[in-house]
Amino acid sequence: MTHRIVVLGAGYAGANAAARLAKRLHPADTEITLVNADAEFVERIRMHQLATGQDLKSRPLADVFAGTGVRVRTARVSSIDVDARTVDGILYDTLVYALGSAAAGVPELAYDIAGKQSALRLRERLAALAAGEPVLVAGGGLTGIEAATEIAEARPDLAVTLVVRGDLGGWLSEKARRHLRAAFDRLSITVVENTEVATVGPDHVVTASGHSIAAAVTVWTAGFAVHPLAAATGLTVTATGQIVVDDTMRSISHPEVYAVGDAAFARGATGTPLRMSCASGVPSAHLAADAIAARLTGRPVPPNTIGYTGQCMSLGRRDAILQWVTPDDQPKPSALTGRAAVRMKELICRTAVWSISHPTLLMPVRRRRIVPAATPASVPS
Repeated sequence: MTHRIVVLGAGYAGANAAARLAKRLHPADTEITLVNADAEFVERIRMHQLATGQDLKSRPLADVFAGTGVRVRTARVSSIDVDARTVDGILYDTLVYALGSAAAGVPELAYDIAGKQSALRLRERLAALAAGEPVLVAGGGLTGIEAATEIAEARPDLAVTLVVRGDLGGWLSEKARRHLRAAFDRLSITVVENTEVATVGPDHVVTASGHSIAAAVTVWTAGFAVHPLAAATGLTVTATGQIVVDDTMRSISHPEVYAVGDAAFARGATGTPLRMSCASGVPSAHLAADAIAARLTGRPVPPNTIGYTGQCMSLGRRDAILQWVTPDDQPKPSALTGRAAVRMKELICRTAVWSISHPTLLMPVRRRRIVPAATPASVPS
C-alpha cells in the first residue's frame, strides 16, 4: 500500500524535508505532497533586501520539484484533523508540519519583513518617503539589525533609528560588538538602547517611559510567533504554540506527526532548545526526513547531532558579521567581519537556496523500499 506523506509549508524547513524524503524513499511505495500558500519559494532570509528595492529570483515550486516525485499543491491550510489524519481533506499516513512563523504583535500602523508580501508593502512605503524623513526599526535582534543597516545603506538620505530593549548586539562577542557599533556610526544610524516601543502612531512612536520618537515609518522586528493552527489540533504544544517533539522531530503526542523549523519546540544535540532560524530549520528537516525514512524502511534511526557554528548578519551589501558560536549557540571570542564576512554570509545564503533549487540533485543516495511491517496503519481512502 502506498504510504502518503504530506508536508505543510515550503520554506527552508518544509522544502528541505520534502526533498530529503524524495531522496530517501522509493516512489513506488510513497506519495509525497507538499502544500504551500505561495506558488514560489520565498528566500525569507533576504526579505530586508527585497524591502529596500532589490529583486529576488523567482523560483516556482512546481518547477523546483518537477521530476522529483513530489506533488506541489498551492493552498492555504485551514484545518488539520489528527484523529482522521487529514489536512483540508487530504489523507496522510505521515505529516510533516513546517508552517513556520510570522512577525509577532505587529501594531496596526507598523510594517514588518517576515514575509514576501509584507516586505513588498514596506518597499512601496519606503520608496515614497522624501529625503530626511525618519524611519524607526523596533527590535534589536538579527532581523532588526539587518533591516536598519539595509535601509540606511540603500537610502542614506533617510534618518534611520534602531530601538532595542537591551544593549546593541548584547549577545555578541566584544570584537563583533565593536564592529557593529562602527558600522552603525558609518551608516549614521541612531541607536536608542534599553528602550521598548509601547505604541506606534502615524508619525511617531511612544516608548514605555513615555518618550516620543519621530517615525514616518515604523518597522516591527520585535519577535516572531508560530502559526496558530497547531494549537487547535490536539497536538501537544508549548504555551507559544510550538509543537513539542522528541529527539527525532516526532510529536510526543502523535507519532505520525513530525514538526520542523520554527514550528517545532526541539532540542539540539546538547539539549539546548533550538532557536527560530534557518540554521535550525534545515538540519531539523533533514533529521525528520531521515528518521521517517529509517522507520518506514526498517533501518536504524539517526541520532540528533544538531548544533550551531555561527550567527551571521549583513550590515548592508558591503559589510557583515559572522559570530562564531559553540554548538549550544553561545558566542565565542572570535568573529569574522567586513568583506570576508560578506562573502561567507552570501555563500551560506546561496547554499541554502541551492539546496532548495536542486532538491534531488547529487543523488547517489539510495531510494529504499518500505518494509510493510514498519508502515503505520493507514486511514482508509
